[in-house]
Formats: sequence, C-alpha cells, structure tokens
Amino acid sequence: MRETPSDKAAAAGKVRHLVPAGSTALRGPPKVLDPESRVDLEKPGPARHPPQGPDIPQFDIKPPARPARPRNRHRFLAFTFLLVVIMPLILAGYYLWERAADQYASRLAFSVRTENQSTAIELLGGMTDLSGSSSSDTDILFAYLSSQELVSRVDARVDLRAIWSRVPMTQDPVFAFDPSGTIEDLQDHWSRKISIVYDNSTGLIDLEVLAFDPGDATRLAQAVLDECVAMINSLSSIAQEDSIRFTREELGNAVERLKTARRALTQFRNRTQIVDPSIDTQNQMGLLVTLQQQLADALIDSDLLQDTTRDNDPRIVQAKRRIEVIRARISSERRNLGLGEDGEGGAVFASLVGEYEGLVVDREFAESAYTAALAAHDAALAEVRKQSRYLAAHVKPTMAQKAEYPERTKIVLLIALFAFFSWAILCLVYYSLRDRR
Repeated sequence: MRETPSDKAAAAGKVRHLVPAGSTALRGPPKVLDPESRVDLEKPGPARHPPQGPDIPQFDIKPPARPARPRNRHRFLAFTFLLVVIMPLILAGYYLWERAADQYASRLAFSVRTENQSTAIELLGGMTDLSGSSSSDTDILFAYLSSQELVSRVDARVDLRAIWSRVPMTQDPVFAFDPSGTIEDLQDHWSRKISIVYDNSTGLIDLEVLAFDPGDATRLAQAVLDECVAMINSLSSIAQEDSIRFTREELGNAVERLKTARRALTQFRNRTQIVDPSIDTQNQMGLLVTLQQQLADALIDSDLLQDTTRDNDPRIVQAKRRIEVIRARISSERRNLGLGEDGEGGAVFASLVGEYEGLVVDREFAESAYTAALAAHDAALAEVRKQSRYLAAHVKPTMAQKAEYPERTKIVLLIALFAFFSWAILCLVYYSLRDRR
C-alpha cells in the first residue's frame, strides 16, 4: 500500500505510537516514531519480505492532563468548612471552657419492695414468697419523678430556683436557670438537671442530680428521695384502706342487723312477759297431758260406780262433776295453746311461740352474718399486716468532690461530628445539583 501525500501530512501533524497488541513488555511512555523515518514499503527498491507475525494495531493517545488548579468552587467549599465546622467548634470550646460553670452530680438509686410475711402453715407448704418488687408501684413512681407535683414539692422544700440560679444567667445562659421563670419552665429545667434511668426488668431506678454546688446537689437528691418515700407510703396506706374498706362496711352492716334482731326479741319479751315461750309451751303441754290422764281416771271411776251403785248415788254425781271440771280445764288449756276445737281465740300461745321462733331465727342469722363478717375483717387485717410496701434506697445521695459536668470534651466532639456530617451532606447535595445541569 502506497501512502499518499495527504496521509503524510496527517502523519506529520499528529503523532502516532505503535503499540503491539497484547504486549506487556513496554513500560513508561510509548516510543514515538518519526514519520520521516518510517519505511515506505511501497517505494521501488530492493525487494523486502513482509514481516511474519500478527499485525501491529495503532492507537491514538491523548497528551497527559494538565496539573489541577484551585477554582472558585474549591474556595467556596473551604469557606463553608470554616463556617459550618470550624467556627461552631471555636465558639463551643470558648463557651464551655470560659463561660460554662462547673456542675456537681449527686447520685442515688432505689426500688419499691413488698414484704410478704408467710404463716407457719404456708412455710411448711412451700409458699415462701417472702419478698418481691411491685412493678406497678415502680411505674407510678417513675412517672411521679417527672411530674409537676414533685417539682412543686421539692421546690417548696429546698428552693430549686435559688439552687439552679446560683450562677447568673449573664455568665452561663445555657446551663443556669432564670429565677423569674414559671413552674412550667422549672419543670422543663428539671428534666435537664435530673437524669432518671429506669430498669423495667429489675424495677431499679437510678437518679443523677446536678447543681452548681455539691452540697446543693446532695440536699436536692435527699429531698427527692424523701418525697418518693412519702408517695410510696401514701400508696401503701391507700392500698391497705382499699383492702379492708369492704370488710369494714360488711362488719358494720352485720352489727346493725344483730342489734335490730336482739332489740326486736327484747320488745317481744317485754310485751308478752314471757322469756322463752318454748319452755312455757312444754309446761303447758305437760299440764294438758296430766289433765287428760286425770280425765281418763275419772271416767274409769265413774263407770265403775255406775256398775256397782244406783243412779242417785251421791258418788256418781260427784264423779260426773269431777269429769266436767277436768274437761273444762282441758278445753281452757287447749285454747291457750291454740288447739281449741273451733280455732278461735285471741293471742293464743301457739301464735306467741311462732312469733318468738321467727325472732330467734332472725337473731341467729344476724349472729352468723356477724361472725362471718368479723372473720373476714380479721383476715383482711392480717393480710394487710403481712404485706408491707416500702421504698428501699440501695444507694443513698452521694456528695461530689469534683465537677464532672458539663462534659466539655464530649460535647465538643459531638458538635464536631454533627457539624462535619452536616457540611459533608451539604457538599454532596451541591455537587449532585451541579452534575445535573
């Protein structure tokens, strides 16, 4: 193939590198061949044999890139790094080490416990639940620790405004409290100065109380502990009252019923002048049986006299008179007992006995109800005595010897981390928007 003049001109203006395909022996920049030094195989001359082997492909290689130079966007990113990352760190470090006041921590930990004193029979039977924690009471106490009521009570005891405003707001506006703030402001500041950690599995509550003076921190922690103890005692009293209120009411009703039954029985005895009609009935029945026996004897005697004497014998008249008297007495006694032939009469003895027995039944029922109510009340009192709920403080309020707060290094590192990630996100957003143009 013969090169035309146009091919030579193109070769003169553009440098071509001959790189064998698949060659790994070349290192560094490719060797440049001068177009003038190339051998034209088509020109007349001595015969040359074409080279044996694969054809050597030719590649166009662009010149190397120029060194990078700072541009405006690079300067803008450096400026934003100073503004978003460096400046906040400088300001935070200055405030934390120059303006922020030292704070002391007082720690305490407690839990709500319930003691169940088992009887000897329960101990022999294996029912030995001697102690345990009340999770419901602990949950109530955890909610109470951040309530406005507790904040008000503790403020009335130790003056929270004075404790947390010991450092003036002009010096430390971030960690100090404005004494003119409302109770809502004081409750919000409470959540910043008192850290509460509650372990739901064990029922343990850990508190960390901060103040600008170690003595104030200890006094504040002790006031919180005392208020929690008072609240648990109040819950225990309410629970005990709820446990025995129903049995007390039932016992009172049983006592009133028993009094009414006994009063009715007393009025019956005063009205009838009979202490126990059942006893009088037995006596009356015995008299009636005796009269009937005498009547039978008198009838037998009268029959014997009629068989052995004449009709006008005075003894027969006397016997008949005796029989009539006995029958009249029997009739009178039967009427008194309510056993008369016609069932007529006033307040017969049977009616009195029936009324008396009804009053006795009412009294016995009232006595049984009173006995059951009294036993239930005594059992409730015993159960209340067996269960004792109290606040157990396994870590008493401590006295700090050095200021651990504010945690300056930790705060600065967190600010640096947050600021750097914020700056990086802003840079990524900027470049993503720039690439989409």
